[in-house]
Amino acid sequence: MKEVILEVKERTEKGTRVSRRLRAAGTIPAILYGAKQTPISMGIATKEFNRVIHSGAGENVVLTLKFAGDKNEAKTAIIKEIQRDPVSRNIVHIDLLAISLKDKIKVNIPIMVTGEAPGIKEGGILEYVLREVEIECLPTHIPEHIMIDVSSLKINESIHVRDLKQDDDQIKVLTPADRMLVSIVPPTILEEPTPAEGAALAPEAAAAAEPEVIKKGKKEEELAEGTAAAPAKEEKK
Repeated sequence: MKEVILEVKERTEKGTRVSRRLRAAGTIPAILYGAKQTPISMGIATKEFNRVIHSGAGENVVLTLKFAGDKNEAKTAIIKEIQRDPVSRNIVHIDLLAISLKDKIKVNIPIMVTGEAPGIKEGGILEYVLREVEIECLPTHIPEHIMIDVSSLKINESIHVRDLKQDDDQIKVLTPADRMLVSIVPPTILEEPTPAEGAALAPEAAAAAEPEVIKKGKKEEELAEGTAAAPAKEEKK
């Protein structure tokens, strides 16, 4: 695991308005906490933090926190949570967990896929069931990711946690062994339903199929009745 130095600044002011002012000034509100650590509110320069998480180590990085203007011993931490704005995706808050390099910790590690699966060439689709797994190890042994090879997967075949191979025996995988990681699923074929032969028509269709009955007007009915009932003329003698 890569270790990175991150400069931070402790802050005493708290609240939504303060956090909004910090973000407008290019600083991300953050907090450091832990089992043996009194929570410390701080601010981290947005550009500095983006440099850290885009340095190749990602979010699973061991941070050495150096407080501005503080000559005390630096603190070691990992990123516990990054909160982002749901629309802009900008970082709005960071939770840091204070750790000891001598104590094991539990972290989630992302899954990376390598290789070309034969099942994909046959038209199958690679489906991610889990994007990360939980492990336990010393902070110095945290991997950036766990790689899985899919080059032998055919359609309807999958890889489970039990299939993972770890070169580092200092890492213990905590995610249950029977959990599926990735799978090659067959392509989905959508078929349009066809009505069964002789099936009953829907009410609307049945109504449309019936012949239209044209009603006679009142005068037309009276005229017709009068014509039919008119008596025959008597012959003159």
